[in-house]
Amino acid sequence: MIKILANDGIHPDGKMLLEEAGFLVETNRVTQVKLPEVLPKYDAIFVRSATTVRKDLIDKCPNLKLIARGGVGLDNIDVEYAKSKGITVINTPNSSSQSVAELVFAHLFTLSRFLHHANREMPAKGHKNFKNLKKQYSKGTQLRGKTLGVIGFGRIGIETIRLALGIGMNVLPVDPYVEEVSVDINTYKSSDIRLSVRVNSVTMDEMLAKADFITLHVPFLGKPVIGKEEIAKMKDGVFLINCARGGVVDEKALLDGLNSEKIAGAGIDVFEDEPMPNTDLLKHPNVSATPHIGGSTLEAQRNIGLELADRVIAHYGL
Repeated sequence: MIKILANDGIHPDGKMLLEEAGFLVETNRVTQVKLPEVLPKYDAIFVRSATTVRKDLIDKCPNLKLIARGGVGLDNIDVEYAKSKGITVINTPNSSSQSVAELVFAHLFTLSRFLHHANREMPAKGHKNFKNLKKQYSKGTQLRGKTLGVIGFGRIGIETIRLALGIGMNVLPVDPYVEEVSVDINTYKSSDIRLSVRVNSVTMDEMLAKADFITLHVPFLGKPVIGKEEIAKMKDGVFLINCARGGVVDEKALLDGLNSEKIAGAGIDVFEDEPMPNTDLLKHPNVSATPHIGGSTLEAQRNIGLELADRVIAHYGL
């Protein structure tokens, strides 16, 4: 029997599919420190973002044959080293794209209409200073007609572009590997209307100069994609969203941009130092912050579990 440690959990529907196929799936959480003692008993491990599978752990697990990541990114896994040891590495690229894209727009709407402030002040001051708060928060901006820069033309980037086009935004995607893509605006099966739009990528400099809002959808590759130099090229009053990976935005440069008001607001779901994010960012009045929940909707969790199960069952030919 193939033994799987779903260390960061798996949706019950995915677990059921695996067990019906003959796998033993255990979901008891093992701390990172104790994994070298426990993981050698298993043939496979499932992780999300909380667990890392690095070279030192792989070397202590001679029975390990499969590492599965629930989600898109693989930066918490030493993928090439695992493959060199004959270990298969898989992820679930299709399951959480919509959830992440919707969180991007949750931050965009929040920042553009000051919801992060109003939601705090209305309970405390709304009954006494309603008119003053109305005046204070009546200077928001609409997204329709604005330009959204999208760094990364992958699945999540495309889902984000689909939402942007649907509400009337202009889009400027940046991706060195993809020149153009066809984006279907309506993806609901119940609709007879189908609208497909060809979207072309542009240079980073062009996007930085023209975008009113910028969102990132790229893996962390060892250094920030957005730093001091890139921020200097942006429009004054730009909004920046990071629901990708901690580290793809230089947090010191981001803070400097917020403090100088070069950046009007930032929506942040991922941080350089998780689970202990920079408190200056968390407390900044122009930051809308969430605790790394991009792919954590109920629907996405179920989809991830089912996709993991399908891919693992197919891998073992069961």
